[in-house]
Amino acid sequence: KAYQQLQSFEPMLFKPLVELFSKTALEVCEGQQYDMDFENRDDVTIPEYLHMIEYKTAVLVGCALKMGAMVAGAGKTDQEALYAYGIYLGLAFQLQDDYLDVYGNPENFGKQVGGDIIENKKTYLYLRARELGSPETARELLDLYSIQPGDPNPKIKRVSELFETTGAQSDTREKIQEYTQQAFKQLDLLHIPEAKRDQLLEFGNWLLRRDY
Repeated sequence: KAYQQLQSFEPMLFKPLVELFSKTALEVCEGQQYDMDFENRDDVTIPEYLHMIEYKTAVLVGCALKMGAMVAGAGKTDQEALYAYGIYLGLAFQLQDDYLDVYGNPENFGKQVGGDIIENKKTYLYLRARELGSPETARELLDLYSIQPGDPNPKIKRVSELFETTGAQSDTREKIQEYTQQAFKQLDLLHIPEAKRDQLLEFGNWLLRRDY
């Protein structure tokens, strides 16, 4: 259906749109496979994780924004700035998703708190806690992420405590803010009226406005 929609554009625009769309579809599939592979690995690194969420989540936002710019006839500089804006927004969004899974208000977040911990997902919080904590803490986290107890609440509570004491909790919040600021800096590169830039800024704030 998506490709059928693209067929309505003239050939000169159709080709680059399909190239970007196809590239993004492939990256999203690769990102999903990385995510599944990581479930069976204990040696996942933070660079690998960030690469995974860029492919699984961020490229989709970047693609949508860049395709809009292409259809609107924006210049190459604006197209790339909007793509980068989407990438950084997507990274911030996914890290915030990781964070809210543990520390969010379930009524606002819309998911069960601690779902990633129950499923032993190696999120940024987990990887950062293993990196920042002592060898004993790293071993405890590894042990906790090798079990699936009938009552997951004690496990969720202990893991969240370790995220806090190692500094992974605060580090993740700082990383979310870092990516958010990098995203908004891209908007300064756009050759558009201030009112239009404000609309894009509002979109970014809306995307990331979920209660902690």
